[in-house]
Amino acid sequence: MGMARVAVSGASGKTGWRLVQEALGRGHSVRALVRPGSQLPAGLEGAELVRLDFSCTEALHAALSGCDALVIATGARPSVDLSGPLKVDAFGVREQIQACKAVGLRRVVLVSALCAGRWWHPLNLFGLILVWKRLGERWLEQSQLDWTVIRPGGLSEDDSRCQGESVLFTGPGQQESASIPRRLVAQVCLDALESPAAIGRIIEITSNSQQPQQSLAGWLEASPAS
Repeated sequence: MGMARVAVSGASGKTGWRLVQEALGRGHSVRALVRPGSQLPAGLEGAELVRLDFSCTEALHAALSGCDALVIATGARPSVDLSGPLKVDAFGVREQIQACKAVGLRRVVLVSALCAGRWWHPLNLFGLILVWKRLGERWLEQSQLDWTVIRPGGLSEDDSRCQGESVLFTGPGQQESASIPRRLVAQVCLDALESPAAIGRIIEITSNSQQPQQSLAGWLEASPAS
C-alpha cells in the first residue's frame, strides 16, 4: 500500500496518537477519530481530527468514508464500569467493522492484546477484558474484510526502548507476558498495512534487546499461515 488515507480510531489514546504520528511520518494522510469528550494529547498535529460518538452509525460512516484503511486502537479504560470492555472491545469493534463494510473500506488492523480469549488471567478482573477482546477479534475474522490482528504484550510508555530492542513476532497463543513500547506497536501496525502477507493473520508481538533484528515482512515470509 503506497500513500493512503488511514483512519485511526482511539487516536487520543497512548497507542493511538503514536499511530497517528508514525502514519504521518510515512507520508499517509490521517483521519484521527476520537470520542467527543476525549482530551487531545500532543502528537495529533497534521491529522484531520474527527470527534464522534462511535455508537452513532451515521457519524461512523461519515468518518470512515473515503479512507483506504482503518487501524482500530480503541480500548476500554479501567473504570468502575465493568461493562466497559464489553461495550468498547467487543460491540465497539463490531460497530467499526460494520461501518467499514457499509462504506467499502476493506483493510483493517486491530490492536488487541496478548492472551486474548483467556478466561483465567489477572487482567480479566477488569470486566473480562481478554474475553471481550477475543470476541472483537472473532467478529473481525468473520467479516470478510482484509484484516490483521496485532496482539502486543504489556505496553510501555518508554519510547527510548525502540532504539535498543527488536520485535519478537509469533503466531497466536505463543507468547505470555513480555512487554513492548507503544511506539513499536504503532510501527508494526503500519508495517502490517504495507504487507499483503499480513492479511488474515493474528500476530503476537513483544520486544527485547536480545532479539535479532527482523522485519514483519521478513517474519511473514519465513512463517507462512498454516
